[in-house]
Amino acid sequence: MSATYATGLWPEPHAAWRGGPWVFGREVVMAQLPGEPLGLQWLLKRNCSITPRQLGWFYASLCAVSLFIGTFFFLQGAPLVLLFTGLELLAVGLALAFFARHAGDREVLTLVGRSLQVEQCVGAKVERTEFLADWLHVEPARGQGSLVQLRGRGQLVHVGRLLRPELRGPFARELRQALRRVPAPPSTETDPNRSTP
Repeated sequence: MSATYATGLWPEPHAAWRGGPWVFGREVVMAQLPGEPLGLQWLLKRNCSITPRQLGWFYASLCAVSLFIGTFFFLQGAPLVLLFTGLELLAVGLALAFFARHAGDREVLTLVGRSLQVEQCVGAKVERTEFLADWLHVEPARGQGSLVQLRGRGQLVHVGRLLRPELRGPFARELRQALRRVPAPPSTETDPNRSTP
């Protein structure tokens, strides 16, 4: 028995990044001026198929249809239908509001020079932490598939909440690889072989 691999109509995941060294990250220019340093940025966010604005329009149309049906039955002598319609719309509205509040959750890691800035947005709360690449340790928080722990100089941050567990290990390896590529700081020591004028 033999098997043949045929390419599908859909592109493979991460096909656009095959030529480059980064799977999760991308190179970005940090300022609009020419000659500014390139940085690496990792954007980890939820995969939402509907925006909060589209969700609002959907909910408004749902309310209109449900209230029309509830009003029809209210006029036919069944007042409890309108009451339950209101309770149903309240429950759905609360669930959709919770979803919309967390639809924009994200983690952004930006490596420029020897500095890694981590920005975590959860709901309306935004936390920023900055690490020096020289002192940064990237390791799993507990074990395989757990969150990625960034630790350095008394600071501790867990990232990867928005990644599938099987992708957290490769993400941590890529981050370590990027940190190893960071140029060494300029030496402040004087060269004993160099003569001073």
